[in-house]
Amino acid sequence: MTVNPYPLGLRLAGRRVVVVGGGAVATRRVPALLDAGADVFLVAPELTPALQGHVDAGRVHWAPRRFVPDDLDGAWLVQVAVDDPLAAASVSAAAAERKIFCVRADDRAAATAWTPAVTRHGPVTVAVLGGGDPRRAMSVRDAVRDLLTVRTGLAATAPRAATGAAPGRVALVGAGPGDPELITVKGWRLLTEADVVVADRLVPGLLLDELRPDVELVDASKIPYGPSRAQEEINRILVDRALAGKFVVRLKGGDPYVFGRGGEELLACAEAGVPVTVVPGVTSAIAVPAVAGVPVTHRAVSHEFTVVSGHVAPDSPASLVRWPALAGLRGTLVVLMGLKNLAAIADTLTGHGKDPATPVAVIQEGTTGAQRSLRSTLGTVAADVAAAGLRPPAIVVIGSVVGALDV
Repeated sequence: MTVNPYPLGLRLAGRRVVVVGGGAVATRRVPALLDAGADVFLVAPELTPALQGHVDAGRVHWAPRRFVPDDLDGAWLVQVAVDDPLAAASVSAAAAERKIFCVRADDRAAATAWTPAVTRHGPVTVAVLGGGDPRRAMSVRDAVRDLLTVRTGLAATAPRAATGAAPGRVALVGAGPGDPELITVKGWRLLTEADVVVADRLVPGLLLDELRPDVELVDASKIPYGPSRAQEEINRILVDRALAGKFVVRLKGGDPYVFGRGGEELLACAEAGVPVTVVPGVTSAIAVPAVAGVPVTHRAVSHEFTVVSGHVAPDSPASLVRWPALAGLRGTLVVLMGLKNLAAIADTLTGHGKDPATPVAVIQEGTTGAQRSLRSTLGTVAADVAAAGLRPPAIVVIGSVVGALDV
């Protein structure tokens, strides 16, 4: 007789969940646990950059070593995300001894709990268990998700292609500023059809949690080269996988072309004869200030806004930004990737005539549950950011629009 699993929604807020493993599977599973409010304890000798980012932000506790049974003390759930059967079995045994449910990525039959295929639509979460068959669960999940989008008027204008039906191509997809619901409908649809996903560190983790289990996930931030060589390797992966007949989605934070190096990837694919679809994304330069209550333009306040990259210091010969010219603009200045050089940027602007009393807003991890905002002035913002402990990724907005909507 077939024994069906008992479906249950776990309320994990504040409860300890142990994740064993620091690779691609853990990278996909941890965001959903954090979204549930779990107190995540990660055990692995090494981590992907995405997981390291969670650790650095204080969202996840990490033991940089191999698993020991005492790691499960006080745990409510354990997720085994390693591909070593012996190591996974040792975690299962320790969990069984303590009567803790154990999810195993390597062997569903040996697990005491299964991770369902999940789709989220506002406050509604639909979880599908496919009787132990991940493909069946994903298929039913996708049908339910399509129905939800149709019922709310958000269905794509063209029908979804069958998985793998359009191989040998690349899609450059903007994932938006951080909130997984801010990806476009087309971007989400292509993501569900992908055979390979090459993801940046800043893409919303919950989008990766919804990928099919057979999708190859490449963490672009883990490629072990400097910035230039790493981009060459990303280009090579996109071309090689596409020429092998795969549908590759290059998932990028924000918009592919707003300081995202998407143009370089398109040129590499075009040179190799690989067709490319570009799906624009919601850029953090506009979305993050908006969510923080700062419009980049406002009637009678600002008739222009300028977006610049601050990753190169103003006095560096490598800088392509004319900072003295920006100091004379009357509109809004939005600086991306500028937190490290914020003091130099503020000094350069004020040194060329910008009023030190100009309002400034700094928004860290905008549109996410970890968003933090700070209001200051151009003359004091660098010291205020340091005192507040704000860290990248953060958006800096300079101009009178900061405070324009304050009531």
